[in-house]
Amino acid sequence: MENDVVAQFTEITGSTPELAIQYLQITEFQIEQAMQLYFESGGAPLTAEPSQPSRRPGIPDNSEVVNIDSDTDDDTPQHSAPPTFDDDEAMARRLQEEMYGGPGGPDNEDEVRAPLARTTETLVGPGADYDSGDDMHANILSQLRARQRGGRAGIFNQREPSSIWTGGDETRREELSAMTGGASDTSSKSNMLAEMYRPPFEIMSRLPWDVARDEGKETEKWLLVNVQDASIFDCQVLNRDLWKDRGVQDTVKEHFIFLQYSKDDPRASSYLQYYFQGSDVSDNYPHIAIIDPRTGEQMKIWSGPPLVKPADFLMQLHEFLDRYSLNRNVRNPVAKRKSDKKDKSVDAMTEEEMMEMAMRNSLGGAAEAGPTLEDPDDLTRSTDNVKGKGRATGEEDVVMDEPEPAAVASPFASIPSDQPHTEPAADPATTTRIQFRHPSGRVIRRFSLSDPVQRIYEWLKADPPLEDKAGVEFDLNSMGRNLIDQLNTSIADAGLKNGTVMIGYVEE
Repeated sequence: MENDVVAQFTEITGSTPELAIQYLQITEFQIEQAMQLYFESGGAPLTAEPSQPSRRPGIPDNSEVVNIDSDTDDDTPQHSAPPTFDDDEAMARRLQEEMYGGPGGPDNEDEVRAPLARTTETLVGPGADYDSGDDMHANILSQLRARQRGGRAGIFNQREPSSIWTGGDETRREELSAMTGGASDTSSKSNMLAEMYRPPFEIMSRLPWDVARDEGKETEKWLLVNVQDASIFDCQVLNRDLWKDRGVQDTVKEHFIFLQYSKDDPRASSYLQYYFQGSDVSDNYPHIAIIDPRTGEQMKIWSGPPLVKPADFLMQLHEFLDRYSLNRNVRNPVAKRKSDKKDKSVDAMTEEEMMEMAMRNSLGGAAEAGPTLEDPDDLTRSTDNVKGKGRATGEEDVVMDEPEPAAVASPFASIPSDQPHTEPAADPATTTRIQFRHPSGRVIRRFSLSDPVQRIYEWLKADPPLEDKAGVEFDLNSMGRNLIDQLNTSIADAGLKNGTVMIGYVEE
């Protein structure tokens, strides 16, 4: 067996059998280790040539013959031959010296090996293929881009793991600790802050911009975009107050695809380029906008201070959903007036706007003023009078000398107008508060959950919130539904509990 191993070693390495035996004996005839040691040491012999053993006088040899030295023999004392192989310590020291290129022999036991040189490497995830050296650089760049697409951490190092914020309080604390690298467990204060100002991961979409638009077209959902600047505290307040509101979350999940970006996030470059050229102006933050996924048109904007309150924001979302639709058969409102030119302070201007202002001043005001950040939805509203959805006609459209057909009683006309409403006693189990939004403001009233929707119409006809609208027909809309079709449905079944109802007057 050993002879076969020796023969195999000599055949592979081309060494002599004697040298092969030396390396194999060191490794207890483990051929792989012996070959590795052979190539690392350059095939050098491990010991000097063994000398013939000398026998002391008077010691018989194998044939039982006692050899006695003659008087003429040299009386020089005989020394024992050196050991056949180095001991383990000497071997390890020599191999260390050969491997690290430093003195490691017995004469330099106090020698300190030079430190390892510093190296910098890039760790990449699975899926990278480095078989081709030409593609290595491209593969590394693709991995870095994939990291950037993953989004940036929050101001308290919050990151989004898979399936977070869906468990109980204990699960949420564990996930928070994992996201912050244990920093949230350092103190109760850091834990509270990280939880309070975390981004709204539960309603955020991770889709790229183009894919999000395609998704919005297929599901008939608007794109709701929020661009934040981490250095502006109002953006963090938005995460704390607005996006954590339960009503806002439910509305966003049902009708919108929500995208939240940091202003320096590479994923936001397309939006900043086409929709938010004033992204370098701090007064424009926080920035929220609604985008039509079909046309890419910016439909509504909330930008800059004062910070919108959750109740007002929810009411404006419902109003937007009542006025606009992604149904291709519905015509959305169009702009009725041009954008008003507003003077901006120098501190709120971009560098380009400052250059334009300087040129305009030097030319005596001949140049046009720079574009201002104005809500496109405001341009669809008339400033002369407030009217609801379209049946408003001008005087020139009235047809004369033509008999009108007999009017058919409409559901609205059949509702009595002499039934004023008395609010029931507050009881969370049986009553609810409903917010009503009208052109001049809002009003809140309490109703019983078992009351029919018609009760709301009766109250508004008997006691209209606007005195000049007494007797004027109106529409009630909630979450895109006209409540005139649900007169006999209870308020609870109609989904109006703690809800918002939009009042739109129909001018004849």
